[in-house]
Amino acid sequence: MVNVSIHYKILDLEMEGVDKLWTLRSHLEIPLTNVRQIRQDREQTQRWWNGLRAPGTRLPGFIKAGTFYQDGKRIFYDVHNPDNAVIIDLADDRYNELVVEVEDPTAVITQVQTALETRSI
Repeated sequence: MVNVSIHYKILDLEMEGVDKLWTLRSHLEIPLTNVRQIRQDREQTQRWWNGLRAPGTRLPGFIKAGTFYQDGKRIFYDVHNPDNAVIIDLADDRYNELVVEVEDPTAVITQVQTALETRSI
């Protein structure tokens, strides 16, 4: 699971527990200017095939974690339960998408959307 917070116009994603090992990362920092949208898409998060791992972990029914390449995109995953996953679309970043499991998807989507709306003020 991932803790999401926003500090000083930076989207901070902190991996919890052993997910640091599975993803080979402890956190990601993304400038809000690189975030295009955040959404839920159960069809995408529940697919078993998510491209080539490089590096990453995929244990069907247990976890998708790390960097994957699919359809010309570089995607970061940290998902155990696809029902709690959010997809963050990025531009001008090393990743095209972040697909991460959070405790409360609705609250995280609201938090990020509010930050995106206020960044243009």
